[in-house]
Amino acid sequence: MSSLPNCPQCKSEFTYEDGAMYVCPECAHEWSKDGASDNAEQAKVWKDANGNVLQDGDSVTVIKDLKIKGSSSVVKVGTKVKNIRLIDGDHDIDCKIDGIGAMQLKSEFVKKV
Repeated sequence: MSSLPNCPQCKSEFTYEDGAMYVCPECAHEWSKDGASDNAEQAKVWKDANGNVLQDGDSVTVIKDLKIKGSSSVVKVGTKVKNIRLIDGDHDIDCKIDGIGAMQLKSEFVKKV
């Protein structure tokens, strides 16, 4: 019997060691022996322009005029956005702005209220 752990993604028992990593041949998932990379992926933290931690449901204020792609509209400085939702990707805030509608913002252009 092998003393290697099962794959955390597909639960395969056919894992093997490759240097400082474990590898699953069935789903190609790799993780470190100490497990630090798995915890870092799960504990993603979003921060605003001032370094405050953002959470789902927070209210934020826009700190820079933002042009809306494909439109002549602009989101003005000081626009308050309520009830944000954090997502993965280039634009990491999903929200609705009064008078404009649904859109995505980058966390670097907002500050927490």
